[in-house]
Amino acid sequence: MNYALLPAICCYLTGSAAYAGFLFRQKNGYNQLAYALVTAGFVIHTLLLAEAVLRAGTIPVRNLHETLWFAAWTLAFVFLVLWWKSRLKILGVFAAPLITLVAAAAFFVPDTAADIETSLTGFWLIVHVVVIFIGEACLALACAAGVLYLIQERNIKFKKHRFFFRRLPSLELLDNTGYQFIIIGFTALTVGLITGFVYAHSVWGRFWSWDPKEVWSGITWLIYAALLHERLVAGMRGRKAAIFAIIGFAAMLFTFLGVNLLLEGHHNEFTRW
Repeated sequence: MNYALLPAICCYLTGSAAYAGFLFRQKNGYNQLAYALVTAGFVIHTLLLAEAVLRAGTIPVRNLHETLWFAAWTLAFVFLVLWWKSRLKILGVFAAPLITLVAAAAFFVPDTAADIETSLTGFWLIVHVVVIFIGEACLALACAAGVLYLIQERNIKFKKHRFFFRRLPSLELLDNTGYQFIIIGFTALTVGLITGFVYAHSVWGRFWSWDPKEVWSGITWLIYAALLHERLVAGMRGRKAAIFAIIGFAAMLFTFLGVNLLLEGHHNEFTRW
């Protein structure tokens, strides 16, 4: 266990508690306190990450501990930025606990030396990793917006004007916010895939090799591409779009964690769990 991570995790945890207070009390002071605590955790997290980058000479994603720690940092970064863009206060109620959960998982996973053959160096590879993580964080928040949409839609459909109905924003705002997150996430995912192709060609002499990570990344990309196509061409919104966002996130989660844990491919040359 790396106890240097605890201050950031404590900030994220208390921020999550403050967001829970905002959910129940609906007082803006709780929301402001929660955002400040998550920001403080992010600053500490950034300093620790910078130290790890300087020590390793590259992005620290060589094992599961480092990958989860970097994923938590990316989630915090994307949440803090997109919160200012969307002003969807309720989003922190889901985002802060998610950041806390991922960071805590990183704390409990041993930081064992990874038996890998290739170092994470090179401009295109570093850009590929960073942009992919940012895209995945955006799509995770889009999934959260989709879940909130389904909850609020159910409240309206069955006329359950109770706890969540009074605290969740309108369906239109949730739908539009999720759509904005998906556009940003899909764009980042596309750039990440392209830079990955460029790097693969420079190292292995081919853009595509049917590696499990590549295949599932392609499947995930196609799901979100289909979502955006249906929205732009057929006007798909609301419930179907929310379900699409959740399915896309499930595919992305398997690509992120499941492939490395269950399947073998040349991505194991860079990171091994």
